[in-house]
Amino acid sequence: MNGSESVFRETSFMETSGEPRTEALPFSHLSLELGHVYMDDLVEDPTRLRRHFAAVRPWADAARAGLGTPNSGGRPRVSTCFLIDDYFSRRSTPAELIPPLLEAAAEAGLTIDYLARESACAGPVPGGSRPLADGSSRRGRAEPADWVLRRLVESPPPGTTGFRPPASCTGWLANGRRSPSLRVSPALNSAGTVWQPPGETDARVHSVFLDVELWSGQEEKRSWSCAFLSAVWQLVRLGLLRDDGHAVLAPAPWEDEGFPAAWDALAPVLRLNPRAAPFTAYVTCSVLPARFLPVEHAVRVILDQVHVESEVLGQVAMRCAAEGFGVPSEVVDRISYVFPPGL
Repeated sequence: MNGSESVFRETSFMETSGEPRTEALPFSHLSLELGHVYMDDLVEDPTRLRRHFAAVRPWADAARAGLGTPNSGGRPRVSTCFLIDDYFSRRSTPAELIPPLLEAAAEAGLTIDYLARESACAGPVPGGSRPLADGSSRRGRAEPADWVLRRLVESPPPGTTGFRPPASCTGWLANGRRSPSLRVSPALNSAGTVWQPPGETDARVHSVFLDVELWSGQEEKRSWSCAFLSAVWQLVRLGLLRDDGHAVLAPAPWEDEGFPAAWDALAPVLRLNPRAAPFTAYVTCSVLPARFLPVEHAVRVILDQVHVESEVLGQVAMRCAAEGFGVPSEVVDRISYVFPPGL
């Protein structure tokens, strides 16, 4: 072959617009959380599980009944889930903890469709396959909490100067205007400067100001707060979290071969019921002890300032419209709670 000759290779072309940018997910109408408990509580009081599910049962039934009948006909799709805290404590193992958990739920007439690990919301956890240009694929390590942190979009309250660093640097996120900090000593302070109270951005008559800690410690050893991980958990359940268009924390089927002795050997989200409705849902409801109320208030503050990709929101909106199922436009309004007395 001389230099004047040309070499032709078979090449296929595809317009990028023909490739799906956002992975489509199956949706239930409701994701019903039957509990979110600390591992220490379960280890110290094994009977707590039975009391917990007995108290949850009537409220879970009420949440199902409140959905009514979808305009598309048939029964509403409801999936249940349970979140185990293996992030802040690992005093027990899956083999020790999960079987009595499932037994206690069954005794109360409840079925846990999906079991999730709270550490999965922090990451890293095994990611999905990523297609490459040559047709091969690679597997990544998903860090959901870090992704949500990068999607925070703070709305500066009116009158603020921007002196305070952003939440991505400080680890604190507020729902309004903080009390200004004097940068000089009181002796040097001008006579006209006085203390000002904090203020909620969307306050109705009076403010309920909240400053939320997102994490503690240095970046390389960051410890995410319970509120921030719970916000990630809500986004995952709503099907609104993506990694380059791919779903995050997709459920893995349970092979019914027993549970491992180590939490890291357990899938981040496990589908225990093979006949369960989809894990992700248009709206969520969580039945929790009242002590979680301040945490969930913080969750709402966080979700109110998370940017969700427009393609993901559009995809969900189209699916809802096709089923005639009304969903609030604001993400934070798609989550609800029940705090039963005595739980």
